[in-house]
Amino acid sequence: MRLAYENWCWSTHAPTWKDVWTLVRAVDRPNIGLCLDTFQTAGSEWSDPTTSTGRIDDLSVEELNKRLESSLEELARTIPPEKIYLLQVSDAYKPVSPLEAARVDGAWPRARWSHDYRPMPYDGGYLPIEGVGRAVLKTGFRGWFSMEIFDAGADGKGRDYEMGAYAQNAMKSMRKFLEKCAE
Repeated sequence: MRLAYENWCWSTHAPTWKDVWTLVRAVDRPNIGLCLDTFQTAGSEWSDPTTSTGRIDDLSVEELNKRLESSLEELARTIPPEKIYLLQVSDAYKPVSPLEAARVDGAWPRARWSHDYRPMPYDGGYLPIEGVGRAVLKTGFRGWFSMEIFDAGADGKGRDYEMGAYAQNAMKSMRKFLEKCAE
């Protein structure tokens, strides 16, 4: 049995891939590895749903992009592919209005964002998810990819789907994502 540890961008203790990688290394067990996630990585290091831009605003766009690129280069250099058990793929909508910065019903803004604003790639999201995918592939990882979608629409209020068409669109989206990441 293998156990994959995933960072959550709203986590108090391990919000980034670096944090969970540090914990996985400290555990030092052959069956403990990582579940990396395009949303969680970009959501912790590049974006902020409480700002009007949807990005972390205390840095210039250039500096923010440079910082994310540096982090992803480090991911590609330091994580052995056999310690990545899964890559979850999703994007995020930039909220129409910035989310309230306080806890609402016990959930921080990034948690609320994660639970309702996560479309499949190329369906209205704005995160730099292809960079995350490229970094994971640069490790040599060739394992499981999955979609992890929590899509209540761009307004977060709910959305209806015809599941057959949705599943077909998800497969097209995953193929496009893989093609873009392989470029």
